[in-house]
Amino acid sequence: MRHNREEVNKRIIREFELLDHLVKDLTDEDWNRLLTRPETKDPWTVKDGLAHITHWKADVVRKVKKQPVPEEEKGLNETDGNHLIYERWRDRSAQEVLAWHRQVQEDVLATLQDAPEEWFSDKERRPEWPFDLDGHSSYHRVKDLEHALKKPTK
Repeated sequence: MRHNREEVNKRIIREFELLDHLVKDLTDEDWNRLLTRPETKDPWTVKDGLAHITHWKADVVRKVKKQPVPEEEKGLNETDGNHLIYERWRDRSAQEVLAWHRQVQEDVLATLQDAPEEWFSDKERRPEWPFDLDGHSSYHRVKDLEHALKKPTK
C-alpha cells in the first residue's frame, strides 16, 4: 500500500486525540496504576506507558530527520531499549510526561509537514505504517492504559 501525507496525518491526529482524551484529567492515583505486565518486565504505571508510547513517536521524528541514534540506545534490543526509556522517565512527574507527549505530537506534525512527499509514497508499505505514530499508540492505549484505568464495577 502506498500512503500520502493527508491520510497518515489523519490517523496520527485521531490516535493522539483518543490518547490525550484518556490521560488529560487523570488523578495521581490513576497515573500510578500498574499496567498488567509479565514479572520479567519493568513494573510500568500508566505514566510509564505514556512515556513509552511517546518515546517511540519521538524516535520516528528522529528517523524522518535522519538524525543519528543516540549513543546510549545503539545496539539495544527491544527489551533493553524499553528498560532505558523506563529508567529515563520513571522518576519524572506525570505532568512532565504529559507535556512531553503533547510536545512530541507537535514535533511529529511539523516534521511530517516538512517531509518530502516521497517519504509517504515512495514504496509499498503495510497499511499500519508508520506504526509507531498511531498503531503502537493505539495498541498500548487499549491493551494497557484503558485496561488499567477501568473502574472496578460494584
